[in-house]
Amino acid sequence: MPIHISPGGLHRQRDWSCQQSAELYNVQNWGGGFFSINERGNVQVHPYGQPGPTLDLEELEQELEARGYELPILVRFSDILKQRVQQLRDTFAQVIRDLDYQSHFVGIYPVKVNQQRHIVEEIVSYGGPEDFGLEVGSKPELLGVLAVLDSPDALIVCNGYKDEEYLDMVILATKMGMRAFPVIEKFSELHTVIRLCKKHGVKQPIGVRAKLASRGSGRWEASGGDRSKFGLSVAELLRVQRLLEKEGMLDMLQLLHFHVGSQITNIRAIRSAVQEAARIYVELAQLGCPLRYLDVGGGLAVDYDGSKTNFRSSMNYSLQEYATGVVSTIKEACDDEGVPHPVIITESGRALTAHHAALIVNVLGVTEFGKEPIPDPLPEEEDSAPLEALMRVHNDLTRKNVQESYNEALDIRDEALSLFNLGYLTLEGRAAAESIFWSICTRILHIVREMPYVPEDLQGLEKLLADTYICNFSVFQSVPDFWAVQQLFPIMPIHRLNERPSRRGILGDVTCDSDGKIDQFIDLRDVKGVLELHPLDGRPYHLGIFMVGAYQETLSVLHNLFGDTNAVHVSIDPEGGYRIEHIVKGDSVTDVLRYVSFPPDRLINRIRRRVETAIRQGQIDFKEGAHFLRRYESGLAGYTYMV
Repeated sequence: MPIHISPGGLHRQRDWSCQQSAELYNVQNWGGGFFSINERGNVQVHPYGQPGPTLDLEELEQELEARGYELPILVRFSDILKQRVQQLRDTFAQVIRDLDYQSHFVGIYPVKVNQQRHIVEEIVSYGGPEDFGLEVGSKPELLGVLAVLDSPDALIVCNGYKDEEYLDMVILATKMGMRAFPVIEKFSELHTVIRLCKKHGVKQPIGVRAKLASRGSGRWEASGGDRSKFGLSVAELLRVQRLLEKEGMLDMLQLLHFHVGSQITNIRAIRSAVQEAARIYVELAQLGCPLRYLDVGGGLAVDYDGSKTNFRSSMNYSLQEYATGVVSTIKEACDDEGVPHPVIITESGRALTAHHAALIVNVLGVTEFGKEPIPDPLPEEEDSAPLEALMRVHNDLTRKNVQESYNEALDIRDEALSLFNLGYLTLEGRAAAESIFWSICTRILHIVREMPYVPEDLQGLEKLLADTYICNFSVFQSVPDFWAVQQLFPIMPIHRLNERPSRRGILGDVTCDSDGKIDQFIDLRDVKGVLELHPLDGRPYHLGIFMVGAYQETLSVLHNLFGDTNAVHVSIDPEGGYRIEHIVKGDSVTDVLRYVSFPPDRLINRIRRRVETAIRQGQIDFKEGAHFLRRYESGLAGYTYMV
């Protein structure tokens, strides 16, 4: 793993600039044109792309706090959401024109990616009723969408396993004029559809999901292939065709769907899957199936680290390449067999929503590692040889003997620990040995940062000696994908970017779980084990965790009962200035206690009785009892995070 040279070493003799911060945090590569650093050293947002109107993220944070909204705050930029929807729609439209494709494109937003009502409604409105629809994967999602989707022209693709109640709602919605397509995931669902269609006297348009042999690439590649969870085999697809033909309902089969995984990092995997699905589409059409739609599912990736590679947090293709690969592959398969071109559907959720949301957190404090000074004089010990040997290594350390010194220091520390366990070294002696050892490691790290090549034994020192910046958020609530699957997110300070970030740290959250930390960070060449940060100077210090708009809110976990954060929807005027469109208050303590069946009224009554008992027994006085009750009740009404 390559070593990342510290700006403090490489640029020690130069003033630090905003441009150096932009390069260090790789803003231009992951930001998609939506983020940059201004001359004040603050992160700014370009909701319409660059150039265009901007919003200073640090100034926005200060104004939100002045309005009474405590950190952490999730900021959603509605205009970025709009831009991503339009980019997807317009790119496919241009490719279709360029290739003379004889049909059109329909974007479908899978609501599981982010089910917040404002986001669902905004995506549909930005895409237009005929250009954008919704995908649901469960009965609750279906019921929510049926109530909020106003346009009868918008498609609703219904995936997931379906019971009779689910399918009955879909068919009745169709009978009411809505365009809902239940996608058959397992063969038994087809029998239920046929029976309900006969019951209601309606021909329900349906789709089938094909289980492809092709697999995706990246972390979720197991979503495709022969052992994938969902879909019908080729033999089952033929059974569907024969049963519908036998029932005189073959005209209901109008859509072919497949999905080979989220965050597909390699364009070759996409082309391979589309090619296989297009061949299945053509063959079914030639068997008399009146197919009209080919749904290529999700998978359009997001370049979280900006490396433009096949790495799991990146993608080695552009939106233009993706659209061209999909359209050209389908066109070629259909033209070869004289089959009319289908309407192309994509279910790109991550690519639409990831960029539009950023979490702003404040740093509560820093835990420094190995910073205890060497005692002078050293404590008198029965066996002082390890302490004297460590001091000799410490004093003789040079650039030429750095690796030898490190290995010797490790051996001596192990010897000191053994002596302590055997009773020959006191607690003070052990503390002195550790102080000398960590001082040696710190000096070695300063040398390592300036070396063109770093020996393998020394490559872990940067992370070993990193500070822990305690941040006011919960990993499990706000970035659960990092905890669950090590998904990387761009993270950086949102201010002081005209100052050299001289510290190296990892981020710890406010939960009491050892997994409640972020210790892997994006880099253009590799994954970094530390993040470059500024020393705390008494002023508030704010970090931004970017590109958290996809999946993070829907997958969140109430670890330690830290609930949803405050969230604001911000819209920026093209002429300048901004508007707060929506404010969603974060969970109160009362809210999260209700989730786990702690009724607040009962809690307050029990606490009041306990206070009265304590007063009668003389443990506290009346004033202290009243103060405790006020604290308790205000705590129940308050934010779950640190204020």
